[in-house]
Amino acid sequence: MALVASSAEAAQVAEQLLHAHYDFVPLEEADLVVALGGDGFILQTLHEMLERGRVCPVFGMNRGTVGFLMNEWRIDALTERLNRAKAFCVPPLEMKAIRVDGQVVVSPAINEVSLLRETRQTAWIEVSVNGRVVIDELICDGVLVATPAGSTAYNFSAHGPILPLNSSLLAVTPISPFRPRRWRGAIIPDDLRVSLRVLDPKKRPVSAVADQREVREIDRVEVAIDRSRALTLLFDPEHALDERISMEQFAV
Repeated sequence: MALVASSAEAAQVAEQLLHAHYDFVPLEEADLVVALGGDGFILQTLHEMLERGRVCPVFGMNRGTVGFLMNEWRIDALTERLNRAKAFCVPPLEMKAIRVDGQVVVSPAINEVSLLRETRQTAWIEVSVNGRVVIDELICDGVLVATPAGSTAYNFSAHGPILPLNSSLLAVTPISPFRPRRWRGAIIPDDLRVSLRVLDPKKRPVSAVADQREVREIDRVEVAIDRSRALTLLFDPEHALDERISMEQFAV
């Protein structure tokens, strides 16, 4: 196993403690990765593995803030915890963003792909599903497509639905919609492709964000599940990520 840690002080201290008690190999030789930090750091770790083209299971321990995707931090019995860990498969989204100048940027997203207005002007966006226009003019601050793993994050803050982890669904959620007034989003099967076209990209510029990667001055974006690069997150049996996601609906 390999060990990676965020730059946060708590994560750096935990990294030193673990190195004193366990043997680790370099990241490029690992079959499993232990990640110390918060949710943002585990997403960063997963993205780096996707970029390298070598993906292995990740067991995160919370040395950040929320730690929704992390296990409890403990120094003892790490090997036993890893042997007992429950695996969850998380297929990422693939964002294909076409800029106004014709440049094409392809990037994975584990939580969501979001389109956001760049200026004070509202965004005007056409929404299509599998080539069929379903909303010809969405006037809004933005719109996002979220996976079940990401449905409790930005999607939920934008009043989108929480999706069970094994539901094979995607959430399409508007951000501060103005028109159509009554549209609050949709839930669709994850084998469908979502296309988002910016209707006036020069007057009303829009950026696209795949988790933490931003592409500005977008003409259109295509979003679909990429099952060829599924990721694996490991959790203590008592963590029950699927139940935790469902219970977020009742959090107050």
